[in-house]
Amino acid sequence: MTIIPSVKGRLFIARHGETVYNAAKRLQGEHTHTPLTRRGFAQADTMGAALRNLLGVKPALTLWASETGRALQTLAVIAEHLELDWHQAERDTRLMEIGMGSWGGQYYADVIAAQGGDMANVIDPDSGALMPAPDGENYPSIRERVLAWTADHAQDDGDKLVIMHGISSRVLRGALLGLPDTPRLNAPIAPGLPQGSVTCFENGAETLVVEGIGGQVA
Repeated sequence: MTIIPSVKGRLFIARHGETVYNAAKRLQGEHTHTPLTRRGFAQADTMGAALRNLLGVKPALTLWASETGRALQTLAVIAEHLELDWHQAERDTRLMEIGMGSWGGQYYADVIAAQGGDMANVIDPDSGALMPAPDGENYPSIRERVLAWTADHAQDDGDKLVIMHGISSRVLRGALLGLPDTPRLNAPIAPGLPQGSVTCFENGAETLVVEGIGGQVA
């Protein structure tokens, strides 16, 4: 049984800004080099401004990001707004996006066509989340790794900001909210938020800090 750790302080969970893959409707998954678009940078600016308004300048905030260019680019813009040192940010591969296997890098339309045009083989109709690729990562694996990261750092002093991805952030948020497993995916999946969104977890409750304007799927 997976134990959901309690989190000390506030945990801000952000979804990176729009990338060239998002704009082209390609599955990027764990791809590390998919840069932000101008819209993605604008989303990061909005996130940074909102967090500065909430937290002030140089807040006692630990910065975290997955080992992807898009997460680190998003964090760089936010850190500039907060006047924090991006170079001091922590990175962890456990925060990465779902591993897409042979679907990685393909266009959504091509993957759907290869599945006989059946959208339910690519997008889970209950949650709207991506289905695992036949040779890709499954959702229980995502839950275990994001909760392992949380357990390692839940009791760290101060507030924490983590820049994540569409699917991995939904699994982490779902687990922290104590949501039941989504039947076909066998893991808790929180409602999807657009790229450029930020939520805050405090005392077991989630509040929306910024709602982005990007797409829903990863």
